[in-house]
Amino acid sequence: MARMRTSWGQVRERHIGAMRKSCDILEHILHGVTDEQARSLRDGPDGWSIIEIVCHLRDFDEIFYRRARMMQTREQPQLPAYDHEAMAVDGAYQQADLAEAMAALKASRGRFVSFLAALTPEQWERDGAHPERDSFTMTDAAMQVGLHDLDHLEQITRVLRQK
Repeated sequence: MARMRTSWGQVRERHIGAMRKSCDILEHILHGVTDEQARSLRDGPDGWSIIEIVCHLRDFDEIFYRRARMMQTREQPQLPAYDHEAMAVDGAYQQADLAEAMAALKASRGRFVSFLAALTPEQWERDGAHPERDSFTMTDAAMQVGLHDLDHLEQITRVLRQK
């Protein structure tokens, strides 16, 4: 029996699927979590609270999207770096409303998934200079989002064990 190789198109579709599912998983995990719990349960004494993690996911989803748009519209752009700690303070993450932050993340994710799903094979190959890596393609972006989500989903489930 002949083995079929996985194509880059299939890899990309799987990562887009993971991006869709991770927001649904997060919503299931957070079901029944109150704003008070989201603010008080932390990843260690100096770690982020659940609401801070959700706001971070929301804002970094927007950052990933903006970087992808830059790669689509410019030739090998220098992708901006971001200070996630400063963003948490400046964005007052700890005071955010959990339902609003989750709704904003889902809206951002829907837009990003639609953007990626509409890319042509040539557009998937476009790249930029990532602030922490060398060349960074659209495929890298889709993979990074899913892995970033996974890291924080694990973090939130660990924090919720304190409940």
